Amino acid sequence: MSWLIEDSGSITINVRVVPRASKNEFTGLHGDSLRIRLQAPPVDGKANAALVKFLASRLGIPKRNVVIVSGETGRQKRIRVSGSSRQDVVALSGE
Repeated sequence: MSWLIEDSGSITINVRVVPRASKNEFTGLHGDSLRIRLQAPPVDGKANAALVKFLASRLGIPKRNVVIVSGETGRQKRIRVSGSSRQDVVALSGE
């Protein structure tokens, strides 16, 4: 799984974000990224905040455990998640 990298106590996920969707949802894999549709618009960090909140709530972890490592201004992002298992993250993708 090239979209998910596990390293020393955390998991890094490659994410492709689709803003202004009709609802927040996972839509499977898009190349080497997990595709996530978000209702939030991509202005003033709203989509980034919605992404962090969505991932944290789906994984059952605090928002502080979800960090955008790179890609804050683009659709392609790298997210670091701590406090969750690899199996939980893989379950989100539908694989």
